[in-house]
Amino acid sequence: MNKLGFGLMRLPKLGDSYDWDAVSEMVDAFMAGGGNYFDTCYTYLDGNSDIAVKKCIADRKDRSSFRVAEKLPGYSCKSDEDLQRCFDESRARCGVEYFDVLLLHCLTIRNYAIAQQYDQFRFLQEKKAAGLAKRIGFSYHGNAALLDEILTAHPEVDVVLLQINYLDWEAAAIESGKCCETCRKHGKSILAMEPVKGGTLAQLPEEAEKLLRSVHPDWTPADWALRFVQSLPDVEIVLSGMSALSQVEANIKPFQPLTEDEVSLLMQVRDIIEKDTAIACTGCGYCVPHCPKHIPINQIIKMYNEFSRAPSDIWKVKAAYRHLTLSEGKASDCIGCRTCEKYCPQNLPIAEHIKTISEKFDK
Repeated sequence: MNKLGFGLMRLPKLGDSYDWDAVSEMVDAFMAGGGNYFDTCYTYLDGNSDIAVKKCIADRKDRSSFRVAEKLPGYSCKSDEDLQRCFDESRARCGVEYFDVLLLHCLTIRNYAIAQQYDQFRFLQEKKAAGLAKRIGFSYHGNAALLDEILTAHPEVDVVLLQINYLDWEAAAIESGKCCETCRKHGKSILAMEPVKGGTLAQLPEEAEKLLRSVHPDWTPADWALRFVQSLPDVEIVLSGMSALSQVEANIKPFQPLTEDEVSLLMQVRDIIEKDTAIACTGCGYCVPHCPKHIPINQIIKMYNEFSRAPSDIWKVKAAYRHLTLSEGKASDCIGCRTCEKYCPQNLPIAEHIKTISEKFDK
């Protein structure tokens, strides 16, 4: 069994550009291992995620041999013309005539209101009717109650892309488990993102990793995280944002679903992680472009989490922080406007966290 999908969000770089040869090599290994599903987004990597589809996949492979899922930024579109422009540009950049899956990107309470106001679900339906999208849906960042509301109002949706991992399975802000139940209730196919939670579940506290290694010494923490989501029977595709050939080769291997005992072990690991993680940030960076003070919020939070796990290393973390903020905004530059919070898929109180970080790092 392997439900792996290739998320084109964290591609290897070569100087100031992207290493297209390395990406092509990763694509070849992924497809040789049986994978054929590629996920991109109009906004990822300033459009280079789409360009990777053309350069490394569409220009090199027969169209029937791969699937492409595109996400449109409905939250920044105020008319059909805006959506059409993004759609046409995405098709041109990707070098494809149609998308296998066409999604509205990052539906939250705020973004769903925009989608409703500008009738964006109708736009998706029209593209499906025209044969330009085989299936339609949305990527989702919210609780199960809102998801139920959306799917009740829009039964035309085929698929939902959910954030699913063992750390968020019962988390109040994400409700991965309840969201899966909601999709099942409405008969919708489930695609999964963030199985390793932006890399958080690839580097565990020593106590947690030791517990997992005691059962399967040859499995990495990332193996466990991916297998948890892939073992869910309702999940069709599990996206991994891979950035190296070694990751592709490790992730594409077939394996058996987790047993009940192995899932129970992961719940113990979850408890250990929650105890040691100060801020549950995935590092997606959606907040960063909207900060008026140009604070690298995701990077600063990552540093703070490293400090919280090993307080004695604060001198190392503060040195890295000082280097980073030579050219970027400091935590103390935050004006508390909370604009960043509107774009956070994890619904974090970012302004409060940044204030706490400033008190620790800016002294």
